[in-house]
Amino acid sequence: MKFSRKILLLGSGELGKELVISLKRLGQTVIAVDRYPGAPAMQVADHFEVCDMLDASALEAIVTQHKPDLIVPEIEAIRTEKLIEFEKRGFTVIPTAEATHLTMNRNAIRDVAANELKLKTAKFLYAESAEELQAASDKIGYPNVVKPVMSSSGKGQSVVKNRTDVAKAWTYACEGMRGDKKRVIVEEFIKFDLEITLLTIKQRKGKTLFVAPIGHRQERGDYQESWMPAKMTPTQLKKAQTIAKKVTDRLGGAGLFGVEFFISKKGEVYFSELSPRPHDTGMVTLISQDLTEFDLHARAILGLPIPQIKYFGPSASAVVLATEDSSETDRLEFSGIEKALEIKDVDVRVFGKPTMRPYRRMAVTLARAKTTDAARKLAAKAAAKITVTKAKN
Repeated sequence: MKFSRKILLLGSGELGKELVISLKRLGQTVIAVDRYPGAPAMQVADHFEVCDMLDASALEAIVTQHKPDLIVPEIEAIRTEKLIEFEKRGFTVIPTAEATHLTMNRNAIRDVAANELKLKTAKFLYAESAEELQAASDKIGYPNVVKPVMSSSGKGQSVVKNRTDVAKAWTYACEGMRGDKKRVIVEEFIKFDLEITLLTIKQRKGKTLFVAPIGHRQERGDYQESWMPAKMTPTQLKKAQTIAKKVTDRLGGAGLFGVEFFISKKGEVYFSELSPRPHDTGMVTLISQDLTEFDLHARAILGLPIPQIKYFGPSASAVVLATEDSSETDRLEFSGIEKALEIKDVDVRVFGKPTMRPYRRMAVTLARAKTTDAARKLAAKAAAKITVTKAKN
């Protein structure tokens, strides 16, 4: 088996940065790609390219130039039809080109989950205009949740409480969607006690593995904090694992998948979404265990063994958000990191994003404690001490 490989990473955010670090520790060569220069993963990769990944010709030029052994998508805004073409020409797409295509579009993966695999999901409909969204919302009922079928980090997602919210939800979804087609999914609002991510690892050789369940909290459709292990009954966990294996077996390939679930107030397990790559809520694994989600993804895609995952105890993460806009010429300044690191059992990761905007994730705090509640409080306390501003000189 060829061990040292050339890997083309499509998307270079904070998750991509940690994946590059894991891959470099295993002796791999990585070319990081994103739509803007100076993206986090570019700062640690061997080479980088700047392009619009929705541009098929731009992707063609980069693949032709670098001839990668593995193509690893890390974001949603990619011309997935081109990935299918690359795969037909002999390139290896992680986990597979079809899996990437299905999961980059909420409508495609939801159709597979609900209609093909008959998994339990919230009721849903699609809409391609404000008028269609109004009709769909009336049919689903209120409150409901509206999301672009293609977006990232919860952009464009909102809760529609009544008919007067529909027009605003359509506008907000259009502002947050990626891709070149306006389409949203409107979902039944599930009253839930817990929202979890079950990191699921498909190995090239060996059984499917699961990381301990990760609980998380969202605002504006974006993750704000995560913790593990999440409190689930053995029956609920077994159900989630069965569903995760079923859907990842259908998608095929190898790698780590972030499979999201709702645990309803009645204790029912609902499949929600799936990402064919490390998940933002999984950043808690940077402190919770010996093999992070990025290490696990790297090993899985390279065909390396994963004999065990050693956990260090209850852990949590909390995001540090920007509060203002900046330009490419502004220098960003972090304050309070030293105060956060004075707290015992706390660590910090600064992503290195070159610009900011309100609510953009700029860093994450990590904490361990005797209980998940205590870890959450430590991570939140540390995050509150850190601010990001434009330098004055």
